[in-house]
Amino acid sequence: MEKIAVAMSGGIDSLVAACLLKDMGHELIGIHFTTGYETVSHDDLYKMAEQIGMNLKIIDCKQAFESLVVDYFIKTYQSGKTPNPCLVCNPQIKFGVLLDHAMSLGADGLATGHYAKISEGKDGRFHLIQAKDTQKDQSYFLGFLSQTQLSQAVFPLGSMTKTEVRNLAAQKKIMPVSTKESQDICFIREKNYREFFKKRNILQNMPGPIEDVEGQIIGEHPGLSFFTVGQRRGINCPASEPYYVVCIDQEKNRLVVGFKKDLYSAECKVEDISWIMPVPDKPLDLMTRIRYRHKPAASTLIPMDTGKDSKNRAIVRFHSPQAAVTPGQGAVFYMKDEVMGAGWIR
Repeated sequence: MEKIAVAMSGGIDSLVAACLLKDMGHELIGIHFTTGYETVSHDDLYKMAEQIGMNLKIIDCKQAFESLVVDYFIKTYQSGKTPNPCLVCNPQIKFGVLLDHAMSLGADGLATGHYAKISEGKDGRFHLIQAKDTQKDQSYFLGFLSQTQLSQAVFPLGSMTKTEVRNLAAQKKIMPVSTKESQDICFIREKNYREFFKKRNILQNMPGPIEDVEGQIIGEHPGLSFFTVGQRRGINCPASEPYYVVCIDQEKNRLVVGFKKDLYSAECKVEDISWIMPVPDKPLDLMTRIRYRHKPAASTLIPMDTGKDSKNRAIVRFHSPQAAVTPGQGAVFYMKDEVMGAGWIR
């Protein structure tokens, strides 16, 4: 029997994960980390934990969450890139700050309600595998976890479907605090990003030119913070077919737009790659996912530098051009159903 800390969000997934571990005979420590953006009360969380006879500790992560996740989101957006805060939160908050706290409480591992699997190979390396439920699989969001973090992570729902999770909760007569599906960006409660930025008084938009891919000025944008690569709405330039955002040029304050065909890219540069597998030193054929709902695309990864001073950069060459390859998003690499690593699209 091991002592397992369970990150309790208030939703059904973490509750069922805790229930499964309890049934296996593990000693549990319930942990809920506060970010300052919660919509559930501590009293409700305590009552939820009591349903399975588990004590719950509330951990204050507000300062770390603000500096590591929210500030990252704001700075990335202001630089003209599209941030993905979940890719930062998982390694730095959940399996960073929270995991460290769990270890200090004597836990042997930290469990979450993520839909993913972990297996240990004969060589002692840990492997991150896609979940049974391909519609709910969250391996993409875990691509930056290290070997050490994977060795201490527990994902009880990896071999279950969402329907099976709901059925088990009904069978066990356990009820979550929140019945809503978790949002990708948990700290934005406003209607959109603009409202979030306005409330913080950090929206510094300057109007500028809208250019087509040929360099012709065809209109004026209200500010680059209103746009992201691949966006169709809000361009307001009449043409024979809809325009899409192709490039956000922060330096020249210009918005470059094109037709759908102009969105496709044959390759992209990926930097700051975190490898779960051994770092490749030669071209490698694999599948690349360039956003969460993107179907992994066949591609060849070409390392740009190796050795002691390697910055873990690579060129990813797609076997078929991909639409809306977006700077700031994560590129997660797969071999069949296994995550090899992840990096940031530049």
